[in-house]
Amino acid sequence: MRNLLGAVLLTTGAVSAEPLTIAALGDSLTQGYGLVPEDGLVPQLEAWLQAQGADVRVINAGVSGDTTQGGLSRVAWTLTPDVDAMIVTLGGNDLLRGIDPAVSRANLDGILAAGQAQGVDVLIVGMTAPGNYGPDYKRDFDAMYPDLATKYGVLYAESLLAPLSGTLDGGATLRDFMQGDGIHPNAKGVALIVEALGPKVLELVEQAKN
Repeated sequence: MRNLLGAVLLTTGAVSAEPLTIAALGDSLTQGYGLVPEDGLVPQLEAWLQAQGADVRVINAGVSGDTTQGGLSRVAWTLTPDVDAMIVTLGGNDLLRGIDPAVSRANLDGILAAGQAQGVDVLIVGMTAPGNYGPDYKRDFDAMYPDLATKYGVLYAESLLAPLSGTLDGGATLRDFMQGDGIHPNAKGVALIVEALGPKVLELVEQAKN
């Protein structure tokens, strides 16, 4: 009877184990703008991670049009007690509005500080500014992501959209992977992003498990 009870308890524990929870804090690219829910970044990333054997749940904390300031204003209630890790993909709308990189840097610093205070492992995803704002703006904007990753000792990925700006195989063009607005990726574009970003998120998962 004692052995049977022990087996039941072990089985119950295995069944009740909670998946690791990752909050994806971002803008429309994270939210899945223009796509049916299952084609968005968060569902595709979750499915990719689970296919690699990771027992994870990815929460969609993306808000279309959000800036780094918006992300900072909601990071506290995004990091609920059940969140184990966070992916930060913000800054694109700061670029579109020409916001001073010093302001964006301070907002991102606040987001990473919140993650650190909660004991949450973080992956920050950077981006590069176009040259039309001038070399000083580009230098300051581009540098804030790796600088902050180093400051807080968090994981860093250079760019969310890099897979769509490189050389595409099979004669494909960028248009094949973008929605009609030319700004947001379509489902195939998201799949490319997930394939490139996925290994870095697996690193995040391993960090959060240890």
